[in-house]
Amino acid sequence: MDKIKPWLSAMRLRTLPLSVSGIILGSCFAFYNGHFNIWILILALLTTVSLQVLSNLANDYGDGVKGTDNDERVGPQRAIQSGEITPNQMLEGIKMNTLIVIGLTLALLWAAFGSGNILYVLLFIGLGGFSVYAALNYTMGDTPYGYRALGDVFVFLFFGLVSTIGTYFLYMHTIDHVVILPAIAVGLLSVGVLNLNNMRDIKSDTNAGKITLAIKLGLGRAKKYHFALIIGAMILALVFSILYYVEPYNFLYLLTYIPLIIHLKKVKAAVHPDDFDSQLKVVALSTFLFSILLGVGYILY
Repeated sequence: MDKIKPWLSAMRLRTLPLSVSGIILGSCFAFYNGHFNIWILILALLTTVSLQVLSNLANDYGDGVKGTDNDERVGPQRAIQSGEITPNQMLEGIKMNTLIVIGLTLALLWAAFGSGNILYVLLFIGLGGFSVYAALNYTMGDTPYGYRALGDVFVFLFFGLVSTIGTYFLYMHTIDHVVILPAIAVGLLSVGVLNLNNMRDIKSDTNAGKITLAIKLGLGRAKKYHFALIIGAMILALVFSILYYVEPYNFLYLLTYIPLIIHLKKVKAAVHPDDFDSQLKVVALSTFLFSILLGVGYILY
């Protein structure tokens, strides 16, 4: 058990609900439009979770060997930083996890497309390859994009657009305008989680030479950017529900605006890194609940 605990810590299980938010939303809208396959749902969830775990292990490795994770860092201690997992052990874990991602991706594509639709299969194999690249190269390698203030772009693309619209396509074999605004909203909320993390780590990242968008903006403008992300997502969701109104259940997700508004008040008053760290779980779980309620609000009748 003592050997498992460091790995569970490195996998950062608390990040998993956020990673599957788009999967849940895309699946709900596919169900609403009359197409649902339980195996696509299960395999999409497993593939996404394995990709998120891969990303978390790679981030632990990349920040650990670069010295970014040090005594100045706020938040849970990383596995390599603590010495409980060596860099070589982490690298082996990353390789094994990559194989798991590949296997799950192929199984998902078989469930979605079978032996036909070869062009769709090739498209998603390419997308899967790019996803693995994004998971590995956030902090790993000589030029990780997370060290060049590009993390926000990738999180928006993968946690929002690819996750939601891609999942919907697996069921429907087509892209529908109905999922675009929800995908953007989830993407913005997901970027909000990353921005909180980056605002928390401004001092330690600066000293380690890691450049994030929060560092480029400075704390004051990073807070304004954060408000734009959260409020922008809330407005887009509201616009979506008005444009695609069917019944009152469509507005169930408004319940999540309560913790998000309280969150914004706390971010406005935040000064110390711990102030931001305490809000990470709030936004991550609010995004997860937002996705569930928005999706379920269209399949209840």
